[in-house]
Amino acid sequence: MIHGGRNPLKNSDSQILDFSSNINPLGIPDSVKKILKKNIDNVANYPDPYSSELISSLKKYTNLDQSNLLVGNGAIEIIYNFCFAFLSAKKTLIPIPIFQEYETAAKLNNAKLSYFKTLNLSENIDSFILQIPKNGCVFICNPNNPTGTLLTQKSLLKIIQRAQKLSSLVFVDECFIELVPESDESVISYVKKYENLFVLRSLTKSFGFPGLRIGYGAGSKQMIEILLKIKIPWSVNSLAQDAAKISLQNKSHLTKSKLVIKKEFNYLKNKINKLDGFECHDSSTNFILIKTNYNSTQLQKKLLENKILIRDCKNFRGLNNHYFRIAVKSHKDNLKLVKALESIA
Repeated sequence: MIHGGRNPLKNSDSQILDFSSNINPLGIPDSVKKILKKNIDNVANYPDPYSSELISSLKKYTNLDQSNLLVGNGAIEIIYNFCFAFLSAKKTLIPIPIFQEYETAAKLNNAKLSYFKTLNLSENIDSFILQIPKNGCVFICNPNNPTGTLLTQKSLLKIIQRAQKLSSLVFVDECFIELVPESDESVISYVKKYENLFVLRSLTKSFGFPGLRIGYGAGSKQMIEILLKIKIPWSVNSLAQDAAKISLQNKSHLTKSKLVIKKEFNYLKNKINKLDGFECHDSSTNFILIKTNYNSTQLQKKLLENKILIRDCKNFRGLNNHYFRIAVKSHKDNLKLVKALESIA
């Protein structure tokens, strides 16, 4: 069973409650639904290959220059293009556990990978910095997927500055940073200062429409020029561009979402930690990594009998079959998950 997407158990008679995908618990803003319905006929035409209007909106949203920005068919396209452009045979440092696509994309380009195992990088930041390679690259996910831990801006700048001295790149994935309720540790503004820094963002996670596939990246003018040269033409469809533009005007949706995430995270953590055999890791965002005495694959199968899908984390490098991840969803959905776990514990 894979997580997310249209899995084979989803049909007209059996709708699965999906806790495996970390999407905004409030879902799609109404303004996005309206613009999609209004502009549906535009799919008869080719989309703007440069996403010009969206780039203009992102310029205002991020306070960056147009030359520092690009968009892609989801964050994944940008990850793969970045690795293709910059990581050929380069030494690359990846903390684990972490989102697996960095490793997959890096390997496709013959990068020489090394790993730093930790469930909380902020507690081992000095040791990690000592492992940064020369003329290489470092991947950071902030907040980290699947642990939910968040590095401070101060710690990130230490990594970026050390990497700069070693002529190494730093790729910071901030796909979940807009769903962090408590603080803003983003380093996206620093792409204007550090030419070795690249920051990734996902509009689909923040605003709840992963099926449309749209993300954006920020980096130096030189980085962006290279990435635009290798980008596949028309990779971002017109409806995705429209949805992204209208989303950027709806910051109140993010504000409301953060309030829900904070409240429901506390609810889930308090309830699940009381169950025998379950321990929630602290998280700064809209998902929780849970250590369990149960076999994670068997637990996933058991919960599927209750039409609930969790993320089995056994295939994350650095974890095993005693970890799973859940998204923070609406209170109604979270009640169902807690009830199902209580029946197992």
